Amino acid sequence: MTPLSLYDSLSRSLRVFEPLDPQRGVRVYSCGPTVYNYAHIGNLRAYVFTDTLSRTLTWKGYDLTHVINITDVGHLTSDADAGDDKMEAAARRAGQDIWAIARHYTDAFKRNLADLNIRNPTHLPLATDHIAEMIDFAAAIEAKHCYRLESGLYFDVTTVPDYGRLARLKDDAGESRIDPVDGKRHAQDFAIWRTSAPGENRQMEWDSPWGRGAPGWHLECSVMSQKYLGESFDIHTGGIDHREIHHPNEIAQNQAHCDCADTGAAFWMHNNFLVERAGKMSKSSGEFLTLQALVDRGYHPLSYRMLCLQAHYRSELEFSWENLAAAQVRLKRMVQAIEGLRSRADGRSKGSAAEYRAQLDAAISDDLATPRVLPVLDALLGDKKVSAGDRLAAMGDFVEVLGLPLDTLRREDLRVPPSTATITAEVIEARLEERKAARAAKDFAASDAIRDELAAAGVEVMDGDPLGWDWRVPAA
Repeated sequence: MTPLSLYDSLSRSLRVFEPLDPQRGVRVYSCGPTVYNYAHIGNLRAYVFTDTLSRTLTWKGYDLTHVINITDVGHLTSDADAGDDKMEAAARRAGQDIWAIARHYTDAFKRNLADLNIRNPTHLPLATDHIAEMIDFAAAIEAKHCYRLESGLYFDVTTVPDYGRLARLKDDAGESRIDPVDGKRHAQDFAIWRTSAPGENRQMEWDSPWGRGAPGWHLECSVMSQKYLGESFDIHTGGIDHREIHHPNEIAQNQAHCDCADTGAAFWMHNNFLVERAGKMSKSSGEFLTLQALVDRGYHPLSYRMLCLQAHYRSELEFSWENLAAAQVRLKRMVQAIEGLRSRADGRSKGSAAEYRAQLDAAISDDLATPRVLPVLDALLGDKKVSAGDRLAAMGDFVEVLGLPLDTLRREDLRVPPSTATITAEVIEARLEERKAARAAKDFAASDAIRDELAAAGVEVMDGDPLGWDWRVPAA
């Protein structure tokens, strides 16, 4: 196979990947969601990326240990370690138990992963299950690297080598995102432990050597990555916004704990933003698109996965309904082509699909270049010089790497009525079967009557559709 090259954000370079310890396989840590709300589709792009990475590693024969953490405490309303705890704020707004909110949105995130055909990680640990380890970690680095204020325990970033190298923080560019705290030695110093203020009513707080309170957001990733993967592991992934503050702070904690210059991960990898024409997608405006919102408009979740795969993970990806519709059409065309191959597969071999596997390997080994893989798959499916059976067999490699379950996906699976539809897919299918029978019997009056009935219910029957896509229900 082609050597795998990956882009390392720390060195800003493409490097050939080799496991740190082949005996332990490949160890990957991915920053997970803060479960105070539903994940928006920009958040979910990160997990399509890291799933592509993990699938590529296993396809290339590596044993993989993959951790995605669940942040259910400590993440403040500003990513720059300022403001209120997002979980506590969400609980107050909803007037609900914070633990119930965390469970609800954690379950929703897991459903998102399943709907996007993202494989379950080896470990999906909760931050709140690791408070004791966080306190021990903080106590171990306190003497040399931290100082106390009334508001908690703070990390002095000048006590570790080359702080901010990941973000290239050589000026005040990053400091503008960090709110001042009285007594902080440096603007970029960050909280390791936040002590509850007198009279503060928190639902999540614990006793610690620095007073009753809660951990800082950055602490959990250092603790959980080391617990499940060791002090030095292979790859750390996250969104590009983490590259500026969260990951530099995590690296600083790692260096303090090992008393060395090791950043923790051999590769730091970041996916770029999903953007709309109005700008980067985020929850700050209060209006954002969830995966369910796409389904409610009549799009299958895998159409969004296809949209993500059409762009390189390090490039900005523009979301529009037109782009999503085009991605769904591309997915439908692939499914239709595969259904045709299944109908013609006879067990006989003709030609060779080896070149297509080689092209897949070359493209995905070049920093996960999925936009180059998809045309190779299109070419494979359409190559009549290779037998249908051999094309289907080779398709399995693409399924494994891309995470598009083309081996099991059917056309009818991709017919998703929008939430505004007044008729179910089952009724539509039954009426269309009756219409086909009427047309076969040349009873065109009955055929037209069924078509008119479906049209009145908002169903567009597409007799002339070259895809053979019998109907759709446009969103209201």
